Amino acid sequence: MTAQSPKILIHPDTKKSIRHEDFIAGLGKGMAILESFGTDRHRLNISMAAERTGMTRAAARRHLLSLEYLGYLESDANYFYLSPKVLKFSGAYLGGAHLPKISQPLLNQLTQSSSLIYSIMVLDGYEAITIARSSAHQQTDRVNPYGLHLGNRLPAHATSAGKMLLAHLDATQQRHWLEQHPLQRLTKYSHTDNAQFLALLDEVKNQDWCYSSEEHELGVHALAVPIYNQNTQVVAALNIVSSTSKNTQDYLIQHILPLLQDTAQELKNML
Repeated sequence: MTAQSPKILIHPDTKKSIRHEDFIAGLGKGMAILESFGTDRHRLNISMAAERTGMTRAAARRHLLSLEYLGYLESDANYFYLSPKVLKFSGAYLGGAHLPKISQPLLNQLTQSSSLIYSIMVLDGYEAITIARSSAHQQTDRVNPYGLHLGNRLPAHATSAGKMLLAHLDATQQRHWLEQHPLQRLTKYSHTDNAQFLALLDEVKNQDWCYSSEEHELGVHALAVPIYNQNTQVVAALNIVSSTSKNTQDYLIQHILPLLQDTAQELKNML
């Protein structure tokens, strides 16, 4: 009698694999509960959490109560919300990750030279996440379209950095991403047609920079370039976000794009 091959699970987003017997389903459900909180919903009751995670109300209730017991959630008896303890993970990442550390001085230099706000973002599923941003003590342009804070998550298809990162996925990965994350209309300028969006990603990859205007929020436009490592793999995107009333598209492309490209090259040399 031959032994059966172990059942292998493959994560739909990360594509990482694990043997079924090694996967702790309860841990996965607990993380799903935490991930169900977001900028669109800061407080969840049991029914909301069950709907967002696909769990039964009984299972959602047990996981919510367990996370509250462990200190990751707080509750007012009706709704649950994240506690400050969840910041322990983001703080550990930002404190130990190499790219945020080496990029911070360069981002600050960019802001000092142009009085604009710069960020570095990475792709995580549907969203692009800010992992570093420039300090802007002298900033007069108080546009804060996305919050522009560390850990902020933006819909990738509607942002310059997100499209820059999506452009460097291979064709199969791009199609899978669109299957998992259908294009949503956030403003009248958002892309919602898959074929046109894929053509745009191809154009973005070829020109090696991405300009995006009012696709996520009206009155806001942005410009992004890829950050490569020494193996010419794209590991992040460097972008600038500004008000359309303060800076024109031509200004960003003619004057800011070279700054972004020079900084991205400097970061590549340091990675």
